[in-house]
Amino acid sequence: MGTVAFYGPDDRRPSKVVAGVILSAGFEPILQKWFSDTVDLRHDGATLAAIIEIFRAHGVVSVAFMERIIGCPHEEGIDYPDGGQCPQCTFWHGRDRWTGIYNGPPTKEPLGPANGG
Repeated sequence: MGTVAFYGPDDRRPSKVVAGVILSAGFEPILQKWFSDTVDLRHDGATLAAIIEIFRAHGVVSVAFMERIIGCPHEEGIDYPDGGQCPQCTFWHGRDRWTGIYNGPPTKEPLGPANGG
């Protein structure tokens, strides 16, 4: 099975796409990531062709993906501390990543203009 997920600093422009291949239950997925600060990766032919090639190479016959951007492109524990919020992507603070609905601040951090404040 293949998976595709788009991430961005807000819900309009994806700056990261992650393609995953799940070979069988219980195994870690094979992940490949692409980044762009200028191109909408949902519509970039070279990136999409590379994803298709990875899926073909691993015999993927079904793919699960959400067309919408599902969160910040930065990784917790790598780009910012575990348990925190990305300081660069305030749009996602207090927002449900699956629906995009703003639910209020999850911490005592002040809201900025990009995230409902």
